[in-house]
Amino acid sequence: MVARFHPPNPSLTDTLNYNEKKVQKGVAEFLTAENYPIDKEKLNFHHKLNRLKNQAALNENVTHNSIHISLNFDPSEQLDKEKLIAIANTYMDKIGFGEQPYLVYQHFDAGHPHIHIVSVKIRPDGKRIDTQNIGKNQSEKARKEIEIDFGLVKAEDSKLKEKQKLEPVNAQKVQYGKMETKRAINNVLRAVLDTYKYSSLPELNALLKLYNVMADRGTERSKMYQGNGLMFRVLDEHGNRVGAPVKASQFFFKPTLKNLEEKFQKNELLKNPLRVRVKNAIDLSLLKSPRQPLQSLIKSLEREGIATVLRESEAGGIYGITYIDHKNKVVFNGSDLGKQYSAKAIQERCGIVITREPKVKIDQSENLRGQNNTHTGQSPDNTSASGHLIPSLADALLQQEYTGDALPFELRTNKKKKRKRLSNNQ
Repeated sequence: MVARFHPPNPSLTDTLNYNEKKVQKGVAEFLTAENYPIDKEKLNFHHKLNRLKNQAALNENVTHNSIHISLNFDPSEQLDKEKLIAIANTYMDKIGFGEQPYLVYQHFDAGHPHIHIVSVKIRPDGKRIDTQNIGKNQSEKARKEIEIDFGLVKAEDSKLKEKQKLEPVNAQKVQYGKMETKRAINNVLRAVLDTYKYSSLPELNALLKLYNVMADRGTERSKMYQGNGLMFRVLDEHGNRVGAPVKASQFFFKPTLKNLEEKFQKNELLKNPLRVRVKNAIDLSLLKSPRQPLQSLIKSLEREGIATVLRESEAGGIYGITYIDHKNKVVFNGSDLGKQYSAKAIQERCGIVITREPKVKIDQSENLRGQNNTHTGQSPDNTSASGHLIPSLADALLQQEYTGDALPFELRTNKKKKRKRLSNNQ
């Protein structure tokens, strides 16, 4: 059995709607409602929703007050409704939600049996249930006990893990239909947004790029950018945008710019203790093979579970580098690890001679950092927050200013004074 915690949604209505719409389409079935005052057969949509909302309202300080879990079973297992309900009830008891109102749905839209559970984090006394690290702690312990108690295929032995490995979006399949596009992007976002730690939109995009998806703010002059909007797009194998974009607000878990900014701030602190593994992996590889080709270093890091995403100019020059540690589920811009891990430094350590910085067209759609940063849009390796090159201060100071007049300033000043004296004499 594999338990997954879906990204928290501030809207209980959207979370419940996700499951109810599956029922309407015939790809899900409502199994049970626990700790509700009336039998499940008599419940309508408003009964289900209001019970959850009323309890969540007992603590208005908690914005993300719902919890949405899926329990996934091995494809070989044949589980009837009664057993699925018993597993759901046992699981909720073991993770501390046994006394909470919750709803259980069985979904049929995947190649393996699975159920979804919707509940709230607020207790009847108004106190919040702590869900920090619940996936690693309570849930993992409950999962192992339930596998034994119910004779389930253990997650470690199951083929489900292989089936659930996230694959890049196939752009050829989605570029012609918006619903196909939304479904494909949805699968990627649900898999990575709450799993990885990233602290800027460029870092998130480096991660999403592995799965042919990107978050797009538009240009600085666009209405979407000025209104703090965000869209998600599918990319083809060359990184080109294809298919119809989907607004962030159209996904039920609302990966909007505002919500992502909150994640950036929280993740910035969580990332700090995890940078050592990436730095050590880079240093050790270069220590074993000094001045090795860059592609050799990238393959060496891949063997350690670290993906390397390069940002290249149209001319082919590398101006940015991002490391994605799949083991610790964390993303780092190169220069954030230290100057010696920036794109320029890594190339030099690999023996690449850089004669000049590549010229890069700045893409303002990615010019974003978390609110706790300086808001300059510039990172330590002289790049924007999107990883694009920014002209240095020296370049700005040394650049010749066009005045529209070849006459030096001092002479123009003297000329004005001379005219003034002549007018006085007249």
